Amino acid sequence: MCGITGIYYFDKAKKVDEQLLGKMCDSIAHRGPDENGFFLENNLGLGHRRLSIIDVAMGKQPIFDHYKNVVMVYNGEIYNYIELKKELEAKGHQFITNSDSEVIINAYLEWGIDCQEKFNGMWAFAIWDKPKNRLFISRDRIGEKPLFFGSDANGIYFGSEIKTIFETGFKKEIRTELIELYLTLTNVPTPHTFYKNVWKLKPGHCLIVENNNVKEICYWKLPEIDENNLIKNKKKVYEKFEEIFEDAVKIRMRSDVPFGAFLSGGLDSASIVALMSKNSKFPIETFTMGFKEKAFDESHLAQLVANQYKTNHHLKTVEPEAISEILKICSFHFDEPFGDSSAIPTYYISKYAREHVKMVLTGDGGDEVLSGYNSYLGIKMSESYRQLPKILQKSLPFTTSLLSKYFSGSFRYQLNKITRVTELASSTFKEQLLHKKPYTTLHNIKELTKDLSNQIKVEDYFDDIFSKIPYKSDFYKLMYLNFSYDLPDDYLVKVDRMSMANAIETRAPFLDYRLIEYMIGVDKSVKMQGWERKSVLRKSQIGQLLPHQLLNAPKKGFGVPLREWFKNKDTFESINMTQVKSVLNNKTIENIITENKNGERDNGNFIWTLMMLNEKL
Repeated sequence: MCGITGIYYFDKAKKVDEQLLGKMCDSIAHRGPDENGFFLENNLGLGHRRLSIIDVAMGKQPIFDHYKNVVMVYNGEIYNYIELKKELEAKGHQFITNSDSEVIINAYLEWGIDCQEKFNGMWAFAIWDKPKNRLFISRDRIGEKPLFFGSDANGIYFGSEIKTIFETGFKKEIRTELIELYLTLTNVPTPHTFYKNVWKLKPGHCLIVENNNVKEICYWKLPEIDENNLIKNKKKVYEKFEEIFEDAVKIRMRSDVPFGAFLSGGLDSASIVALMSKNSKFPIETFTMGFKEKAFDESHLAQLVANQYKTNHHLKTVEPEAISEILKICSFHFDEPFGDSSAIPTYYISKYAREHVKMVLTGDGGDEVLSGYNSYLGIKMSESYRQLPKILQKSLPFTTSLLSKYFSGSFRYQLNKITRVTELASSTFKEQLLHKKPYTTLHNIKELTKDLSNQIKVEDYFDDIFSKIPYKSDFYKLMYLNFSYDLPDDYLVKVDRMSMANAIETRAPFLDYRLIEYMIGVDKSVKMQGWERKSVLRKSQIGQLLPHQLLNAPKKGFGVPLREWFKNKDTFESINMTQVKSVLNNKTIENIITENKNGERDNGNFIWTLMMLNEKL
C-alpha cells in the first residue's frame, strides 16, 4: 500500500524536474511513510511513497524488469501474486524479490495490458514501457485504490490524491456547477472532481498514453445477467459462497507485517474475524469504535464476537470534542467536498489500529455483495405498500407527520423517516432514490442552490445513470447502483483516505471480484428470503459460526451522532459556514441548523456535508 505520482510532458524535449516530482510525493507522504523513490527520463517522471507490507526488504519502488526497459510505480496489493508468480516462472520469467510488484511487471511483459484481467486485488499503477514509448495507467476493477489525473496543453499529471496534481502548479479552478450534485450525493461522482480539468480514472479502466494521444479503455464491468434465469439453488449458493469467501479471506491474510481486523457489531466484519480465527495460529487483533450515545453504539455486539474467538480486542470511544479537529483532517485528506460523516469513526479506528498493526481486514462490500442494505427491504416494502387501499396509502404519511409534532427525540426522528418512506412508496424507484439519497429534502437543496447558475441538475444526472442500467427489477437496479456508484464514489473513498491518513492498509475480502461476479448471478429470492437481510451469509456455515445475538440484531450503519453533537453549545458554536453562506441561501442554512438544534429533524449529517463544502469554497 503506497502512494504514486507522475508527470508526462507531451513535448519530449521538456524534462521533468526531480524537485517538482519530490514535492508531489511529499504531499502524500502519509500514504507511504517508509520510503520514497523516483524515476526520471526526459519528459517522464514517476514518483512513489512506500508503506511496506509484502517483502519489506526487497519490495522497493520504482521497480524495473530484468533489462530495465519497463518501470513501474504501484499502489495496492495483488493477493494472488504467489499463484501468478508460479505461472510466470513456468513460462520462463525470473524473479529476484518476493514482492507482488515484480509479479505485475512480469505479468505485463507476458500478457501486455491484458495482465489486468489476471490480477485479484486492489491497485493503481503506472507502467512506462520504453521500447513502445507507452505509459500504461491502470485502476482496479471495483475502485478500491484511487487514481486522479489532470491534463492541459503541456501534458498529464497524475497521483493517488488530487493534491499531488496541484503541487505542479496546475491551475486550480472550482466547478461550482457540481454543488447541487454534491449536496444530494455527499460526494462528487466519478469521473468528475470538484476542479476543472482534473478527473478520476474510472474503476475497471486504464489509460494508455502513446504518441501524445490519451486513450481510456474499459477492461472490466459487472457481468451481464438474465433476470429470469438466475441461480436459485440455495444449497449450491451457500456452498459456493463459503468456498470463494473463505479463500478471499485467506489470501488477504498474506502479509509480512502484523495485521488485524476492524470489528463492528455487524455480520460482515464478524464473519471475517470468524474466518481469520479459523485460518490463524495466533489470536486476531480486533479494533472497535464505540459511542457514548447508545443509539449509535454497537461495541457490545463486537465484544461478543471478540469473546467467542478469543481475539486481542481493542475498544476506543469517539468523543464529540474532536469535531473541529476532524473537520480539518477530513478536508485535507479528501481534497474535495466529501460529506459522508462515517469518515469520522473510520479515521479514528484507523488511527487507533495503527498503534498496533500495519494492515487490517474490513467488512466493506458486504452489503453490496449480499444485497444487505435496508434499501432492499424498502423496495420490497414499497411493493407491498402499493397493494394497500388507496385511502390508507394517502392517510398514513399524513398521520405520521401529524404525530411527529407531539413527540421529541429518537421517536420523532423515526416518525419523520416513516413519513418520508410512505410518501414515496407509490413513486417510481428513480423518484424514491432521488428523494432518499440526500441527508435533507430535495426541496431544501433546491432552495440552497437557487441563486447559483449553470447547476448540473440532479434529476438530469439520475436520468443519465438510469439510462445505463441494464436491469428491469428495482432490486437489481439498486444492486447495479451500489456497485457502480455508491461503492467507488463514497464508501471506498472514505476507507482509502481515512486509513491512508494513518498509513494503515485495509483489505476487503467481500470485494474479491470472484465473489462479486458469482453473487450478481444469484436470484434475489435467495439473497433475501422473506424479510431477512443477507440470507446467504446467515444460512451458510459461516453464518452459523456467529453469535445468535448478532444474527438477530437490527442493522445499523457506521454512523456518528452528529445530531446530538451539534446540539452541544460549544460544538454548535464551532460550526463555520462563512464560505457556504457567501454562495448558498442563508435563510435555508439557518433553518436547517435551527431544526437540528431544536430536535425537530435529524439534520446532523447534512450540516456536516455543508461544513465540508465550506472548507473547499
